[in-house]
Amino acid sequence: MPRNLRITLAILAVAVLIGLISLRGLHRRLQGLSQGTTTEEQARRELLAPGISTPTDAKVQTRIYWAAGPDKVAPVQVAMALSADPAQRAKQVLNELIENPPAADQGTIPADTVLLGFYVLPDGTAIADFSDALASETPSGILSEEMAVDSIRLTLENNVPGLSRLKILIHGQEVDTLAGHIDLTGFFDLNPPSARLPVSSASAAAQRSNQK
Repeated sequence: MPRNLRITLAILAVAVLIGLISLRGLHRRLQGLSQGTTTEEQARRELLAPGISTPTDAKVQTRIYWAAGPDKVAPVQVAMALSADPAQRAKQVLNELIENPPAADQGTIPADTVLLGFYVLPDGTAIADFSDALASETPSGILSEEMAVDSIRLTLENNVPGLSRLKILIHGQEVDTLAGHIDLTGFFDLNPPSARLPVSSASAAAQRSNQK
């Protein structure tokens, strides 16, 4: 075999070997990227997963407040298994509020919103931490913002005992307004049904007070 041909074949063999090594390396990198993407997607699904359950869950009738027209919210009875733990119970009803409105036009919270965390302080202060979508995707306007806050507030106070007031955070931060109008720098009072004095009782109490 001529010397030049042997050199050419040797060069081709080296080139093929290098190509095979490169392809193996590329394959490994692609596998790594695929696994990384799968891991990120799994983490995202786990974060967005609506199912929250605890050993103390019991089936009860809840009152979830969705839109009942362009300017108000109203309760809808929903049978749910709820935890006895206030923070877990709050997550369950708020996820229901976000994810399962009876109709598309009854949703008060943007569908992309994620409840990132919910905490209850010893004094009954509730802290609800929502993703950026609550602020960025809620239509700017007093009515739409008020309905969003009212649906959160009323859903909590009618289903989670022991809460006295609510603080809403966006991605762990206090923001000035929800979408330009409703003030989020303060707290929203929560008045559970058991703490409300019936009108007749209130009148009687007032009368007794005046008679003293």
